[in-house]
Amino acid sequence: MKFSVHRTAFIQYLNDVQRAISSKAALEILSGIKLDLSEDGLTLTGSNSDISIETIISIADEKAALNIEKTGRVVLPARFFNEIVKKLPEDTMSIEVNDRFQATIKSGSAEFTINGLDPDDYPHLPEIDSREQLTLPGDILKQVINQTVIAASKQETRPILTGIHLAIKGDQLLAVATDSHRLSQRKLNLATASEVNYDIIVPAQSMNELAKMIGELSEDIEIQISENQILFILGNTSFYSRLLEGNYPDTERLIPQSSSTSLEVNAPEFLRAIERASLLSHEGRNNVVKLALQAGSNQATLYSNSPEVGNVEEELTFNKLEGNDLEISFNPDYMKDALRSFGQSEVVLDFTLPLRPFTLVPSESQGEFIQLITPVRTI
Repeated sequence: MKFSVHRTAFIQYLNDVQRAISSKAALEILSGIKLDLSEDGLTLTGSNSDISIETIISIADEKAALNIEKTGRVVLPARFFNEIVKKLPEDTMSIEVNDRFQATIKSGSAEFTINGLDPDDYPHLPEIDSREQLTLPGDILKQVINQTVIAASKQETRPILTGIHLAIKGDQLLAVATDSHRLSQRKLNLATASEVNYDIIVPAQSMNELAKMIGELSEDIEIQISENQILFILGNTSFYSRLLEGNYPDTERLIPQSSSTSLEVNAPEFLRAIERASLLSHEGRNNVVKLALQAGSNQATLYSNSPEVGNVEEELTFNKLEGNDLEISFNPDYMKDALRSFGQSEVVLDFTLPLRPFTLVPSESQGEFIQLITPVRTI
């Protein structure tokens, strides 16, 4: 196996595949990156127990300037290989692999030799037996992921909650995540109706890596779903993720259908106020901020008290306040995550009772996106 390639372009491809490689791989070969050089191009593959990423550097890619001298395959240790490539002195690099899977990497006056592994021992990529394909614009898919992944659980005690629940029915996509303390739900109309109904749970960690890969990409991303795998195709890159097994809880019943108090605020302004209040709340044993709403006197006040440090009180500016007076306490970190997901928009907070979950929705298009937070009991 022997080829040369433009190093900067190669690193971009390498970084995508690297996302799938774990430093604590269960199998030694999965700590490596697979290179498969054919007459048409170079295929890079990385995998762990959850995700697999394959990307193809085509000989037609002018930026990569791939020059193939001899085809072949090898698995190289990902961490060393990545570091070596990034630190090479010249823009062009060459790799030559002998029959014992030893790779010689050259660039300018630098030359490295590293030991590789037999590519025949590398696991095969999952086979997706999909009956149809769905497409979503990359920027929309990234937005859906970023708006929901924040609410997924990081605790393995309930593995099902570490995923994002995707339900596809006709031309409707519903994405939901919850850790039982908060919930995020996004609804989306698909450009074309799906002939098959899907009800799947994708690990949030997988979706997070996918969102990073999408970048600012607005081109359509193709999605294929099988019994235990989902595949996202981004140009020359294929992103596979396993699906979580089990039934996701019925989250629809958790969302209140009415409210007794409603507050409309500017998301960035309210976020800054919460950030100020949490400066003190983080120092206390209980990370809690209290919001007092007095509709009669048209007043909203934010409080945080840390006996170890001090307290803060801030009168809030808002667009509208309606309904009953209310005092409610909550985790400010949950509120900050929720507010960031709304970007620059105006947000409506709907409350029922001091100890009942409350919701945040954008002032416009209220049915599309909803965040729910469970309050904290302070007595």
